[in-house]
Amino acid sequence: MTSRHRSSESAASATADANSLVPRRRTVVKAAAATAVLAGPLAASLPARAATQAPAFLHGVASGDPLPDGVLLWTRVTPTPEAIPGSGLGPDTEVSWTVARDRAFTDVVAKGSTLATAASDHTVKADIRGLRPATDYWFRFSAGGTDSPVARTRTAPAADAAVTGLRFGVVSCSNWEAGHFSAYRHLAARGDLDAWLHLGDYLYEYGTGEYGTRGKVVRPTAPAHEIVTLADYRVRHAAYKTDPDLQALHHKAPVIAIWDDHEIANDAWSGGAENHTEGAEGTWAARRAAAKQAYFEWMPVRPALAGTTYRRLRFGKLADLSLLDLRSFRSQQVSLGDGEVDDPDRTLTGRAQLDWLKAGLTASDTTWRLVGTSVMISPFAIGSLPANLLKPLAKLLGLPQEGLALNTDQWDGYTDDRRELLAHLRANAVRNTVFLTGDIHMAWANDVPVNAGTYPLSPSAATEFVVTSVTSDNLDDIVKVPEGTVSTIASPLIRAANRHVHWVDTDRHGYGVLDVTAERAQMDYYVLSDRTDADATAEWARSYRTRSGTQKVERTYDPV
Repeated sequence: MTSRHRSSESAASATADANSLVPRRRTVVKAAAATAVLAGPLAASLPARAATQAPAFLHGVASGDPLPDGVLLWTRVTPTPEAIPGSGLGPDTEVSWTVARDRAFTDVVAKGSTLATAASDHTVKADIRGLRPATDYWFRFSAGGTDSPVARTRTAPAADAAVTGLRFGVVSCSNWEAGHFSAYRHLAARGDLDAWLHLGDYLYEYGTGEYGTRGKVVRPTAPAHEIVTLADYRVRHAAYKTDPDLQALHHKAPVIAIWDDHEIANDAWSGGAENHTEGAEGTWAARRAAAKQAYFEWMPVRPALAGTTYRRLRFGKLADLSLLDLRSFRSQQVSLGDGEVDDPDRTLTGRAQLDWLKAGLTASDTTWRLVGTSVMISPFAIGSLPANLLKPLAKLLGLPQEGLALNTDQWDGYTDDRRELLAHLRANAVRNTVFLTGDIHMAWANDVPVNAGTYPLSPSAATEFVVTSVTSDNLDDIVKVPEGTVSTIASPLIRAANRHVHWVDTDRHGYGVLDVTAERAQMDYYVLSDRTDADATAEWARSYRTRSGTQKVERTYDPV
């Protein structure tokens, strides 16, 4: 992206983070071809005014990665009707931003502008600095006399601040075709979030009808085919960004996001993916580069290293948050029967990231050490169940009754990395480490044992709160039975085989709210009435907390 910046008021400054994101030659779409291929499917997902008004901010605005003195702002401008996402069309367009301490913009603290171009799909990022810590701000973008929606954001507390409390929304696994994003709407309505965490699978790469929707596509996505090229990924991001509930949440609080596999392709690893056919779908290197470029264009995420999402944010003396990228460096997944899950030459994190995580946890001087991980770190054993417990679960789920394989896409498939990390926590007396997790489409509250086989005699090195999916299929959806049917049977069986698991809900969709004080970190779990209902209600389901110094989870009977 070629950009130019005008001077910003006060101490604020802005940078266009997409400067380094240059399209690869194979993914550059010729204008005429792009218009024919993309205009139809994407136009169906855009508001009607897209064809009549330009410029327009059809995909909302967003903020992310809050710092004590700044925040990253994002938008996408549609300068002319033909400049739809992924098309490569549309003129260079000057986009300005304004940041104020009040919603009426009477107390403006920062202004600036940049040039939105087709090279970055007309997305804009402004990394605003010079702001006050722990402060609400309002911002908007403007282009050609048109203003974007007004949105709220919030900076992080000062690094040395004695913070009394933090509150984060926590979500994962949002499949457009499986339902509506009511979870986002309910989080947006709260009005009390410092930020919200998206722990992966913000979007899905499959073609229409190719991924679990309990046999019914609630709303077709765009493009209709599986996304492979840079243009494809841009169109899919754009389609998701038209969702009114997602826009509402982005307008209320900054997001802190990491990717998992579906932002690229199912079960991605460093050299490929389960859902990628080399040759027929181009090279893996080109596809991964396209997916990552589109992600950084379309998400208010500040990459710490080129092409990764691992980074660390601090929230005063109360907590820091280490965010992991568990797709870019991992070894290929193996099946449990291969006996390679313990191979020390295989890695989930990569050596550099694991060393970075260990060093950061040891050096941290905050009360809590939060770790955002896209896949579950707690062990999950089912095959060891006795036959009288295993058979009914296997029959219900349609799985082999002689034993169930572990999910080797999780930390269970890379046990040497997990052992090294947990041993490091124990050896260095690192306390109050809480893993925040998505991916598995179920809600869990776990201790993280050093040795699951001997737990609870073996100590717990950390705790883990796993949130369920926003819409993606749970176990009850997969076997097409009424909600609650699977969990009634599966939950006690899972807990019987995994004594470190305090609770698991295999069936419901929803979100979490993490509330942190010096005394405890508590996750409140909320569930939706019906993922297919655009007006779905939400209700509190359960709450679990870990008290400072315990490294164990306990149930509490009221949400914060």
